[in-house]
Amino acid sequence: MKASQFLISTLKEAPADAEVVSHKLMTRAGMIKKLGAGIYNYMPMGLRVIRKVEAIVREEMNRAGAIEMTMPVVQPAELWQETGRFDKMGPELLRIKDRHGRDFVIQPTSEEVVTDVVRQEVRSYKQLPKNFYQIQTKFRDERRPRFGLMRGREFIMKDAYSFDRDMVSAKASYQVMAAAYRKIFDRFGLTYRAVAADSGAIGGDLSEEFQVIAATGEDAIVYCPTSSYAANIEKAEALAPSQPRGAATQALSKTPTPGKSTCEDVAALLNVPLSTTVKSLVLATDTLNEQGEIVKSQVWLLLLRGDHDMNEVKVGKLPGMEGGFRFATLSEIEAHFGCKPGYLGPLNLQKPVHLVADRDVAVMADWICGANEEDFHITGVNWGRDLPEPALVADIRNVVAGDKSPDGQGELAIERGIEVGHVFYLGTKYSKAMNATFLDENGKPQFLEMGCYGIGVTRLPAAAIEQNHDERGIIWPDAIAPFTVVVCPIGMDRSEAVKAEAERIYNGLLAAGVDVILDDRSERPGAMFADWELIGVPHRITIGDKGLKDGVVEYQHRRDAEATKVSVADILSHIQSRTAL
Repeated sequence: MKASQFLISTLKEAPADAEVVSHKLMTRAGMIKKLGAGIYNYMPMGLRVIRKVEAIVREEMNRAGAIEMTMPVVQPAELWQETGRFDKMGPELLRIKDRHGRDFVIQPTSEEVVTDVVRQEVRSYKQLPKNFYQIQTKFRDERRPRFGLMRGREFIMKDAYSFDRDMVSAKASYQVMAAAYRKIFDRFGLTYRAVAADSGAIGGDLSEEFQVIAATGEDAIVYCPTSSYAANIEKAEALAPSQPRGAATQALSKTPTPGKSTCEDVAALLNVPLSTTVKSLVLATDTLNEQGEIVKSQVWLLLLRGDHDMNEVKVGKLPGMEGGFRFATLSEIEAHFGCKPGYLGPLNLQKPVHLVADRDVAVMADWICGANEEDFHITGVNWGRDLPEPALVADIRNVVAGDKSPDGQGELAIERGIEVGHVFYLGTKYSKAMNATFLDENGKPQFLEMGCYGIGVTRLPAAAIEQNHDERGIIWPDAIAPFTVVVCPIGMDRSEAVKAEAERIYNGLLAAGVDVILDDRSERPGAMFADWELIGVPHRITIGDKGLKDGVVEYQHRRDAEATKVSVADILSHIQSRTAL
């Protein structure tokens, strides 16, 4: 490809709404152009990256035995109604009507459609296992689309779905996909972690996320530096403290804390460690009638150490919380505690509540909590003496760095990551809802066991940039760079020698199968280099009259501080050796 025949549309400044590095650099490098909120044109430079991502994904999915198909972006609501997701999914599911008033959805994922295909096509156990995948446009109507391709509304995703005869074979299919994903992400050339994850709304009980490590990542990844343990923060278990509860040494005392409504402020006022305080979080669960009206509500009090944060996923799995919960209203709080938030605690309640103590709180002694009276807290609180032992003790907090690893092999560390892939074992969640069965060896119908596997094709380039950039622009790994090599002739329009050598090197790299672009625009060297550093092409060859007189050209990797002189005779083999790394 020659630059004069391509579209290079770099910008000096990023748009005002660009918040993260990838959004700024992809826009400045002319890779994406905003059309609407969370909707982008993939410009030629950016599309080349996306196509390379797709090619790697497709090769490894095919190698793993998956079969490619394509399912419609617009899907009949009837299928989604069979599983209940048409009503259960929130406004992120874009619902539309056709001219006849029939309901449709714009697909965010395709479990229903692929299950419908398989229940029509697969009749016998002899046809199993099967794994179908697609690389297709998806749409999720995010309330606040942001960060460019990191959290857009329209995006491209590779989604795959496995179908098996039983749990054992389904989990074997899952492991095949998990291994294929590791090969895919290894080929991308990015630093990543595969971490145990919660399955969330999609269902299932075996799940891994693939996270690209980046300081700007939205997700917290928990890992043990001395073992193979890794999980996202939603999944990571906070082990129960190994030490027993200490004996009470303080008397119960109501202590003035005027205007101090947070644990941090109370700890500072009383000059005590934050870890001696206990925060009170008040939640509620509702029982609904057939019309969806609330017929009964129950109030829950969750107690966590003042320096810990609640983990909503863990809380959602507590007995009685599985159907969903919400934060209690001000009127509910005042009715049960007789006080406004900021001074709440488990003593002197107006009405009973369901109390849950985090594992750490359950072994605390002489702790501090709200007095259920404005401007007062209670110090010296002890289980057994001042209030009954907690009926329910559970892990309801996020882990923190330094916690013991659940595998017993060391202490936990935390880093940031960007989720770009996810694999789930689904079981029969969708096949039962849609009556998708096959006939076993005895001629009896059995529900299909399923798994699903996704990769964010358009999110991945953004994640790669968040991990690989500097003050000059993007630094692409070879595998997904828009071009692997750029040839930059200086004064090509003025020097026949430079022009001839540039053409020779360019044609030689093309013949060797190298993805190369020749910048024949006759730009000034500074402007030319700035463009390609911004775009992030990893390998650059610079050709000038002075160097040619000495029989050399300059080679520079995007990460190199300085260029290296390479003989004209050796440059092709030099590039081939560097790009083969």
